[in-house]
Amino acid sequence: MPALLASSQQLSEFAAHIGSAPIALDTEFIRERTYYPQLALVQASQGDGEVLIDPVAIPDPGAFGPILQGPTLKLMHSPGEDLQAFRRGWGVLVEPIFDTQVAAALCGLGAGLGYQALVNSVLGVQLEKGETRSDWLRRPLSESQCRYAAEDVRYLHALHADLDARLDTLGRRAWLAEECARMVDAARGDAPDPHPHLSMRSAQRLPPEAQARVRRLLLWREQAARHADRPRGWILDNELVVLLAQRPPARREDFEQRLDAHPKAPKKQRGEIWDLLASPLTSEERDIPLAREDDPSLREPLKRMQAAVAERAAALGLPEGLLASRRHLETLLSTREWPAALAGWRRALLESTLLPLLPAR
Repeated sequence: MPALLASSQQLSEFAAHIGSAPIALDTEFIRERTYYPQLALVQASQGDGEVLIDPVAIPDPGAFGPILQGPTLKLMHSPGEDLQAFRRGWGVLVEPIFDTQVAAALCGLGAGLGYQALVNSVLGVQLEKGETRSDWLRRPLSESQCRYAAEDVRYLHALHADLDARLDTLGRRAWLAEECARMVDAARGDAPDPHPHLSMRSAQRLPPEAQARVRRLLLWREQAARHADRPRGWILDNELVVLLAQRPPARREDFEQRLDAHPKAPKKQRGEIWDLLASPLTSEERDIPLAREDDPSLREPLKRMQAAVAERAAALGLPEGLLASRRHLETLLSTREWPAALAGWRRALLESTLLPLLPAR
């Protein structure tokens, strides 16, 4: 059984013995009823055994906090939500990181590989999936939960050694560093999307004013969900957002009747939602990028760009989606501006190939 630290003193003693070698990290969190992930367990290892840390019993990381934010490299697998859980639960931004999932993709091992699949592929170890749906906030933790949690960091050092050597051979260490820094920056900023309507397929067929109202409702919902720490859909359902924005009720009475007739209508904050619908749109709200259905004139250029990306990715042994997604290419086609998501090493690889494929205006 791995050691379970459940007091600040135990965590301080553990932190005092951490050296400069990379430290493997993982978390277990719960996010079913909240906006933010609830930090439920922290797993750590410097390669000499696994330690489980109970953040429910230790709400402040104390001396462990500076280590999480210090120069020691943290080995993690697909840590996007883990970074959020650390930031929300312990108030720390974990960095610098080595993401074994992205590293594997950059090594040509496949896109989006799960931890178990990667351990099996690289190390030949078969891990069980026994506790994936556990209630990690319930105490005491079972022996089965503790064993499962420990395995999540047990093999990260071996994966790091293997993948880092491959990246070095391929000359792609800088690519991974860039990807990991971008992930940390996203966790640091945690800024809401200023144009969330662009990601909603059902908004594409709406007229401009309706899209502006969709955007207004979604921005309000994001703020409300964060404030209440509740899932977005619990605040206001996507389908209802579109219905209200498409045909905003003229009277408060009609608004209430429409909500009462909808099975997922909110019972709280109806006054705020009504005010959002009743208030006229500002000139700034009207002047926004619009979600659009596929432009027939851009289909052939998009196909040519996708083919060019596929050819480049195959030559590099990379997954196509890692190099450039369809959405990124659509953004480039529609705006003629290089997407921020394709900056850095991606731009160096793709710009000279893709720009000549843009159709003349």
